[in-house]
Amino acid sequence: MAATTYERLKLHITPEKFYVEACDDGADDVLIIDRVSTEVTLSVKKDIPPSAVTRPIFGILGTIHLVAGNYLIVITKKTKIGEFFNHVIWKATDFDVLSYKKTMLHLTDIQLQDNKTFLAMINHVLSVDGFYFSTTYDLTHTLQRLSNTSPEFQEMSLLERADQRFVWNCHLLRELSAQPEVHRFALPVLHGFITMHSCSINGKYFDWILISRRSCFRAGVRYYVRGIDSEGHAANFVETEQIVHYNGSRASFVQTRGSIPVFWSQRPNLKYKPQPQINKVANHMDGFQRHFDSQVIIYGKQVIVNLVNQKGSEKPLEQAFATMVSSLASGMIRYVAFDFHKECQNMRWDRLSILLDQVAEMQDELSYFLVDSTGKVVANQEGVFRSNCMDCLDRTNVIQSLLARRSLQAQLQRLGVLHVGQKLEEQDDFEKIYKNAWADNANACAKQYAGTGALKTDFTRTGKRTQLGLIKDGWNSLIRYYKNNFSDGFRQDAIDLFLGNYSVDELDSHSPLSVPRDLKFLALPIIMVVAFSMCIICLLMAGDTWTETLAYVLFWGVASIGTFFIILYNGKDFVDAPRLVQKEKID
Repeated sequence: MAATTYERLKLHITPEKFYVEACDDGADDVLIIDRVSTEVTLSVKKDIPPSAVTRPIFGILGTIHLVAGNYLIVITKKTKIGEFFNHVIWKATDFDVLSYKKTMLHLTDIQLQDNKTFLAMINHVLSVDGFYFSTTYDLTHTLQRLSNTSPEFQEMSLLERADQRFVWNCHLLRELSAQPEVHRFALPVLHGFITMHSCSINGKYFDWILISRRSCFRAGVRYYVRGIDSEGHAANFVETEQIVHYNGSRASFVQTRGSIPVFWSQRPNLKYKPQPQINKVANHMDGFQRHFDSQVIIYGKQVIVNLVNQKGSEKPLEQAFATMVSSLASGMIRYVAFDFHKECQNMRWDRLSILLDQVAEMQDELSYFLVDSTGKVVANQEGVFRSNCMDCLDRTNVIQSLLARRSLQAQLQRLGVLHVGQKLEEQDDFEKIYKNAWADNANACAKQYAGTGALKTDFTRTGKRTQLGLIKDGWNSLIRYYKNNFSDGFRQDAIDLFLGNYSVDELDSHSPLSVPRDLKFLALPIIMVVAFSMCIICLLMAGDTWTETLAYVLFWGVASIGTFFIILYNGKDFVDAPRLVQKEKID
């Protein structure tokens, strides 16, 4: 079986069945989904009834079971990102969620409401930018992994051969994956970021590509998913690959990012920065070793770059990370701690060169992957930098962009694009492309995990920290605060439902969505708003005497401030918490 999926599809809908017709040249296959029995079969075009309602689609994302029954999710719009070694890469930009059921009369009012909420969750995940696919190329693997495969692997379907860490619709495709004969209809979809640019330096043209692959293991949102799970999967794990294609030669440099790999949490509680909590009873070494065992198998040597603060609330996590590395005592793992905020305070971002100089020899040792125009592997990347800060977003992306530039400098010199002594920083046109692409990568990763664009992108885009950048960071921080406290429970539930961490059971008499909130937690914010409003009204509408006005202002002012502190003290009870999957509680 060739490693391709059908590119051109038509969806034919009848009251009883969905017919997905393959329209590629020479194709006669039709995937039939029975809307009553949910059975999936393979047929031919002559079996499509002429009465069916027809529309074009660009891929099947999969199926999911909700309260009302099964739903088919299809890609209805796509945008071309570029061509990758003669393979077209697409971004899915719109989707449709189609019910198998023709009516909802079989549902109670509560079930109808739950089904509506579950649908809103699915649509929310689909609305987050960053779903990519190719019908002819395996986007889930790096160039180096693809170069070290067997002929049998090359003949596998895209779904079978895909790296399951990065197939975000793996759960949705479970029914199709069980039937190899329909795999050409099963489209693995990546979540993350991809950009491609045709560039020129010294009159020599090359393609420059940046791919970030977001793991679907321990996926979630900023404050509800931290650290690792019992299998060693790290929160917000992203594999980022930078690729150069010049005159048939291909070079690649891979980095990873992921949450500090111990058992810790940082649940939102209305405070701007909740206190991180390290689990006091968990077997940290077990999860830590599982994590790095898998990282070493996949990537080779690990150079950890820990960018968290070495004082304050982040200090215990830095100490825990350093202690675990020391205890593991593996020759494959090296640890570098760099207090990003301390070193770069007062806008001294030039001091990042201290870190680059510190790891330069290690980076040369890790090298990069290079294959020449004949297909001969000239160099292999022997390991990766595994960078992290608290969120693995803003500080991490800045450092990754600097390490990637250093690798790119060496690659372009080796390929003959850069002359001896030339610096990438001096190539103004390419530098603009490079910096903006890495800033866009930062924004994509940040929106997917934290709900807003990244911070510090002014430095990534311009090479300088600016006052305007600081103001923009303040605004993004404010939006993050609101989303992390008041909408991330829904976002986390949506991801858990989409990825199959929670399965809907319509026979379950107790819906997790119907858990009532204590009335006092609904009343207190209202009391605070009313009290504050009355305080303002009393100031604007002064009474007969200033004494009377002052008394009213003091009364309502004390009421509003007092209520505010009651809410703050009980902050965890006011945040929007996940309801579907119980997240780890840290004692």
